[in-house]
Amino acid sequence: MKNSWIFAMLLFVVASFVSCSDDDSFSLSTNHLLTFSADTVKLDTVFSNVPTPTKTLWVFNRSGDGIRCVNVRLERGNQTGFRVNVDGTYLGEASGFQTSNVEVRNKDSIRVFVELTSPLNYSEGPVKLNDNLLFTLESGVVQKVALSAFTWDAQFIDHLHVKGEQTLQGEKPIVVYGGITVDSTATLTIAPGTTLYFHNDSGIDVYGRLLCKGEANSNVTLRGDRIDRMFAYLPYDFVSGQWQGIRIHSSSYGNQLDYTDIHSTFNGIVIDSCDVASSSLEMNACTVHNCQGYGILADHCKLSLKNCQISNTLGDCLFVNGGDARVASCTLAQFYPFDSNRGVALRFRAEKEPLAFECLNTLVTGYADDELMGERADTAAVFDYRFSHCVLRTPKVETDDSVRFVNVMFEDPKDTTSTGRKHFLKIDTENLRYDFRLDSTSVAIGRADAATSLPVDRNGATRDDKPDIGAYEYVGKP
Repeated sequence: MKNSWIFAMLLFVVASFVSCSDDDSFSLSTNHLLTFSADTVKLDTVFSNVPTPTKTLWVFNRSGDGIRCVNVRLERGNQTGFRVNVDGTYLGEASGFQTSNVEVRNKDSIRVFVELTSPLNYSEGPVKLNDNLLFTLESGVVQKVALSAFTWDAQFIDHLHVKGEQTLQGEKPIVVYGGITVDSTATLTIAPGTTLYFHNDSGIDVYGRLLCKGEANSNVTLRGDRIDRMFAYLPYDFVSGQWQGIRIHSSSYGNQLDYTDIHSTFNGIVIDSCDVASSSLEMNACTVHNCQGYGILADHCKLSLKNCQISNTLGDCLFVNGGDARVASCTLAQFYPFDSNRGVALRFRAEKEPLAFECLNTLVTGYADDELMGERADTAAVFDYRFSHCVLRTPKVETDDSVRFVNVMFEDPKDTTSTGRKHFLKIDTENLRYDFRLDSTSVAIGRADAATSLPVDRNGATRDDKPDIGAYEYVGKP
């Protein structure tokens, strides 16, 4: 019995030795190859001279025997700006941008990290940048993984303080670090077709005056500086909270935004309390979309919105807290996808300060049963509001209030087939794609007041003699 036990132990030791020997063997056969989690590592579009986030590549050995790489190297050395770490070894200048004797045992894997800081390309638009990561095996076989990106030269602004008259313009993107401050005696003008890319800690603080002079075919765009993707289907530009938005301080009057697209901010625009005798902000044909806070928060000021789309915000899309506000031919749509505890499409309130609020030819809708909140926090405060020729997703006003609600259509929240999305061409929450132009099923088509409707829509298209409610004229009209 004792001898049988000793024999079994010897067999176990021998088997273990053979197994270890197999694991330590490395093949010279050209038939034994590495496999990769991707044949190309793509870093999307990046700004020149700006480090990218890190991408990961897995290298697997499923060949049946160990594989040793004589070297792993960047084909173009240091010419492209790609930086690679192979299984903990950085391919830097000291090593000649390569590493040697990399072992990948049978049924094992190693991890590769890739980053890029691309050089200037001296071109107007994005330019494709390529390199290859070469794996030279002991068998003599060379395997490669392509490294690819589009690089884009940009202008860079760091803590800009505008003290006089200054204009930002250019075909190249303008990347903003540390924010822009407009002095109380200064005016900042942003020219048509200009795009500002704000870093996550950046926004615009206006103590003086801000003018965005976009045009129908050449909008001003204010957005975040992440131009890569969070996931394959999801650009960072579709994610809210990418930058800080615009703050209009109490000393600031006469701000004018025309054909301006503001999106993926924390708060889109915040206006501090001020004298309502003068206009704080006029917006014509603008979009404020996908905010992690409010779309527009107007605190006791004078505000005018025409042909504007304000949509998808964690807070309210538009919150008018006292003051004097006029909203004409706008689309206020609350379909914020990241949190069910979102605000409403429109909230107006009288709290200590009086409110004068007028809403004409405007579409107010969203997911919730009630997307309109009128609040009188102080019964002594003047609470003056009026809606005319609007579509409102709120329970129907039962009393006969023909002064405050004129030719208003109330969406029925009891209709479970109607969640507000029926008005629009696309509400794709799964892929975060939205198109707030009118669909043929919308009751807003042809229901605006021709006497007060604006002559063109958000995109500069001419409205006909039976204009539509909201910021957009239905595109299917003959």
